[in-house]
Order: sequence, then C-alpha cells, then structure tokens
Amino acid sequence: GRAPCAGAKAKAGAVRFAPAPPADAAPGHVRFDEKLRDSAVAVTQEKDGSFLVKVGFLKISHRYEITFALPALPRLGRAVCAAPLPNPNLRVTRIAPAPQGNRRCEYMAHREGVLKEEMLLVSETRDGACVKVVVQARVMDRHHGTPMLLDGVRCVGAELEYDSEQSDWHGFD
Repeated sequence: GRAPCAGAKAKAGAVRFAPAPPADAAPGHVRFDEKLRDSAVAVTQEKDGSFLVKVGFLKISHRYEITFALPALPRLGRAVCAAPLPNPNLRVTRIAPAPQGNRRCEYMAHREGVLKEEMLLVSETRDGACVKVVVQARVMDRHHGTPMLLDGVRCVGAELEYDSEQSDWHGFD
C-alpha cells in the first residue's frame, strides 16, 4: 500500500495543466543542447586558421586556469610547445600530447572589457609550423559580483591589491 499523502503530493506537483504540444518537443531539445554547449569553453577555428577560445565572464584582478581542447593539428606533428609569450597576463602551463591535445593556460584578468590575448603553439619537429590561439574573455569589474565560470575555467587566486600603475615592476626578476 501507498500512503495517500504521497499520491496527493505527486499529483499536486505534476505539470499536467500546462502541456507542451508534441511539435514543440524537438526545438525545445535543440535549445537545451545549445544551453549545455554554452556552459563550456568554446573553441572555434577562424578563416585564417587560428583558433578562438571563448572563456566567458571573468572577474577583474583574478587569476584563472583555463583548459581547452583543440582538434588534431597534423601540420604541427605530435610534439608541440608554446612560444614564449611577451604577455605577462597569459601563461601556457601544460600541453597534453596528441591525441587528447588538451591545452592549459593561466590567465590574469587585468582590466575590464572584452579582452583578447594571443598565444602561439609551435611544432618542435617541423620548422616554421605554428598555430595562433586567441583567448577571449569578458572581464567584469569588482562591483558586479562573481560570474558563473564555464566548464574548463577555474579561479586559482585573486590579486585584490592589484594596481595597474605598479604592474610594470612585476616584469623584472
């Protein structure tokens, strides 16, 4: 026997009074898939062969670890490394060997707005073979709360006392 309360509760929670027409089911499903895709770092290949990595919303003066996968890049071969970056705000920390091809970088959200930072992946075995990767982030100011991070993005620290006027001094070791 079932408790009468449980049955009543289940009926009250049902959404029978607002049925969705069956024709609506397919588009609804597609929208759901897009929503899922939007929750992860998006990698697209540009016309010039470079890759754009959209990492979503970040918070200013916070440091993030970003992990993303690129499709197979036969022209680079299996041994790939990152060219030294002149940019102090972006640092490649790991390149997984093919076939997974996961890349990991650390990124400092140093100012507000839509920011694009470039890295260059270089073949260790083929002279001159390289691929440009652009990391694009939307950086929010301190007063807009904490953004929900995409899959593949992890906050690894904050530099709350960050002062852009003093940032030039950090480059000298």
